[in-house]
Amino acid sequence: MESWLTNFITQSLTYSLLVVGIVSFLESLALVGLLLPGIILMTTLGTFIGDGRLSFYPAWISGTIGCALGDWISYYIGLYFKNWLCDFKFLKKNQKLFNKTKSLLHKHSFITIIIGRFIGPTRPLIPMISGMLKLPLNKFFLPSVIGCILWPPVYFFPGIVTGITINIPQNPENDYFKWFLLIISILIWIGIWLVSKWWKIKKNRTNTSSFFNQTNTGWLAIITVISAITSLIFIQFHPTMFVFKKILFSILFGIK
Repeated sequence: MESWLTNFITQSLTYSLLVVGIVSFLESLALVGLLLPGIILMTTLGTFIGDGRLSFYPAWISGTIGCALGDWISYYIGLYFKNWLCDFKFLKKNQKLFNKTKSLLHKHSFITIIIGRFIGPTRPLIPMISGMLKLPLNKFFLPSVIGCILWPPVYFFPGIVTGITINIPQNPENDYFKWFLLIISILIWIGIWLVSKWWKIKKNRTNTSSFFNQTNTGWLAIITVISAITSLIFIQFHPTMFVFKKILFSILFGIK
């Protein structure tokens, strides 16, 4: 997949933006998005931004448009095919997730639509379920637009960092910097996962006898997050960070 994307993207700017738009559209499309590895595809596209083969702002705009189209088509799929979808095998097998999403949309539709955009399983489901619930367009449109604007850069960012890091000129000092950056990235992702797991255990009040009970998960989350933040502060003093920031700022703000 990555080699195909690389070949297609390097053909022209039009092709590259088309790929970003299609990936974002399919990631947001009802049910289809469940079959795609969203974080992998968007991170791969982010590496092309980081190494200079793809421009950040055109990719952001293309991703936002594709995402919005996927959301709005999914909304109307839910609106017009509600009866068929209620009998759909996948929704029956995941009735708990379906019911929970419905409940959240009833109570907090605005924040649910925005946050759901960043969670893999709910990204292609929330717009469709909003349609099935006949959520008024004035309640769906604005949070959908906000979520679609915010989503592409967040999912591009790990790839952008990877693309920049790979292309930093080689020397022994830089090699250590790359490993430090990788470890910090892993700590951040584990920290996010532990926090979300702790919150889920607390909310559902399912404190098990396994190692990942509420207390252990909470302490692990605190230790991991503190370690990630501390490491992130210390790496700012690494000599290569100046080169990294210079490249990052040139990508995001055009600062040379």
